[in-house]
Amino acid sequence: MSTTKSDIRDIVLIIHNVRSAANVGSMFRTADGAGVREIWLTGYTPCPADPDRKYLTKAEKSFAKTALGAEYFVVWKKEANLGNVITCLRASGYLVVGLEQDDRSVPLGMIRGSRSVALIVGNEVRGLDRRILARCDVIGELPMRGRKNSLNVSVACGIALYVFRGIIK
Repeated sequence: MSTTKSDIRDIVLIIHNVRSAANVGSMFRTADGAGVREIWLTGYTPCPADPDRKYLTKAEKSFAKTALGAEYFVVWKKEANLGNVITCLRASGYLVVGLEQDDRSVPLGMIRGSRSVALIVGNEVRGLDRRILARCDVIGELPMRGRKNSLNVSVACGIALYVFRGIIK
């Protein structure tokens, strides 16, 4: 059944093996703005600092600087094993969408339906591993028109979230 993008109810963001705390913080802030229900941090993706800690590492400061407090408003969970998260979300009725350029990928704007979406974004350099892509229901991409063939993961994530919200067409 094909419906409009605005019919997507819930969006869950899965951030897998993203190294940069600044990128993760930026995605928290964007996820808050886009109304993401929850964020799953998987693999070695860094977490927000404990709010009661006096001293923060350089990475934790970078996260806090880009998230601007969104980590206090967006529900987030940490799970080392991405497979467990995919299994749980799919069993709950989520369409699992990997954001990656691949031979099987379709432009994000073509992904329609009334199901809730679990969007997976991956490592800044390597993206999502082929084994992860094999577990996705669909692979979506942002068509690139220039000489560079990719965007920063936090930028691509933001565009994808707003495409799913129907704000960007």
